[in-house]
Amino acid sequence: MKNKNTTSRRKFLDKGLKVGLITAIGGIGLTKLASKLSAQTDKDSGEKMELMTTDGTIIQVDSSEVVEMDHHTKEDHLNHDVREGIPNRKFVMVIDLAKCKNALKCQVACNKHHYITGDNAWLKVYKMQESQDTSPYWMPTTCMHCDKPACVTVCPVDATFKRKDGLVLIDNERCIGCRFCMAACPYATRVFNWSEPNQGEITLAMDMGEEMHSTPEHAGLPSIKGTVDKCDFCPHAIQDGELPHCVTACPNGVFYFGDKYEDTVTNGDETLRLSKLLKDKSGYRLMEGLGTDPSVYYLPPVDRLVNFEDGLEHYTEFQSVEKPE
Repeated sequence: MKNKNTTSRRKFLDKGLKVGLITAIGGIGLTKLASKLSAQTDKDSGEKMELMTTDGTIIQVDSSEVVEMDHHTKEDHLNHDVREGIPNRKFVMVIDLAKCKNALKCQVACNKHHYITGDNAWLKVYKMQESQDTSPYWMPTTCMHCDKPACVTVCPVDATFKRKDGLVLIDNERCIGCRFCMAACPYATRVFNWSEPNQGEITLAMDMGEEMHSTPEHAGLPSIKGTVDKCDFCPHAIQDGELPHCVTACPNGVFYFGDKYEDTVTNGDETLRLSKLLKDKSGYRLMEGLGTDPSVYYLPPVDRLVNFEDGLEHYTEFQSVEKPE
């Protein structure tokens, strides 16, 4: 497995700051151009640049036609209202089941950066098999960040909320532990902190002052007894222009993350058009008939790049772990 360029993997949102920075075909923000793409002006510099139009056509334009845009700036990510979300974004994830070998690096990274311990892992990988006559495969599961989330509808205290950029989050300071959201979620991706989370040294090393708890977005903070937790798409990473931790940690490029409005997703090593990827590889969403409109898409486990048996050791090890009392 080749070494991954950490910088290029993580600073993906910064690519949207200038159209000129995304002329390497496949970057974030490809659909926004400053002026007519095919026309030449009197101010031609003579230097040509290649860009991709919204329909995937590669065209050449004069570099003078490409200017800095005033949208999707890094300041937008840093200054947005955490309950409203980042303006003009719709975050989505694509999980390629053909690439997963249950390495569990995604789960380890998620646990580390969200201070999760024990059985309360937000990201789980399951052994799936439709029948005895079909081949098994590994299936990572996260919160689906639905466009029509049932969990938000049933929450009596507005602790679970959906942002305009598609993220569904939990305000643990508001959560009263009624678990209505867990009952309403058809994907069973939420967990409940029945006891005080065993995060000892983690909390001691953090500044848990009033300022940290003054916002409704407690991503990256230790869990609270009697409240619900779940995958949050790493908003604390996104606002810094970085990819979610599961994406950057996966050694096999299983997870793609991006912006549906820009029709672009990346796993850090390759950047693809979302619509083309889903069409070419028969992408689907779980339980679409329920009308929840999930933001997580799956690519079926066909033409697998890894052997299923490679992940059996991790699976057996996971199954044998004793559950905490």
